Amino acid sequence: MNRDQPDTHANESDLVRRAQRGDAAAVAQLVSRYQDRVFNTCVRLCGNQADALDLAQTTFLRALEALPEFRAGSGFFTWLYRIAVNQFIARRRGERRRSDLLAEHIRNDARRRLTESPGADPVEAAQQRELVARVQRALLQLDEEFRIAVVLRDVDGLDYDEIAEVTQTPIGTVKSRIHRGRSMLREIIAAESGRTIGRASV
Repeated sequence: MNRDQPDTHANESDLVRRAQRGDAAAVAQLVSRYQDRVFNTCVRLCGNQADALDLAQTTFLRALEALPEFRAGSGFFTWLYRIAVNQFIARRRGERRRSDLLAEHIRNDARRRLTESPGADPVEAAQQRELVARVQRALLQLDEEFRIAVVLRDVDGLDYDEIAEVTQTPIGTVKSRIHRGRSMLREIIAAESGRTIGRASV
């Protein structure tokens, strides 16, 4: 899956080559093209906007430093994605913090989809929101490696090859982490459902 969309005004590879030669205008165009997507990814990974903004800025700074080493074998955004994930992992090793902002973004996405669905049944919509809320709570309980794999696959929609490239992990390990992460999500949700039923019967 190619996540890098062609631009009608400038070819990406041409922009990259110009940026590598020190063309400030080309650098500005690359940043403008991808800054929102990088920031949104950082929000999902960090869990709050302040850290996400700092991570996004660091990602672009690291990308500019490493730009001469970039090769066109991978998409430019995939390359940026890898830098962002690597920076996130490095930070998480130094400080382990959890937040519900990722869950909030997933919830908002789900609400938007429900709102945009014509003729959505109110009861069905309420049930869907409850399911999303359970998934959110479960997702925040996953270990980092499983959370990243599930988010990249099921939230951001990357394919296995892209996730392997972003995380620098063998594709077999990627598939295993996604499978295990999804299984843990189901177990956590099932356990929570059991507790909810137990409380309701008291």
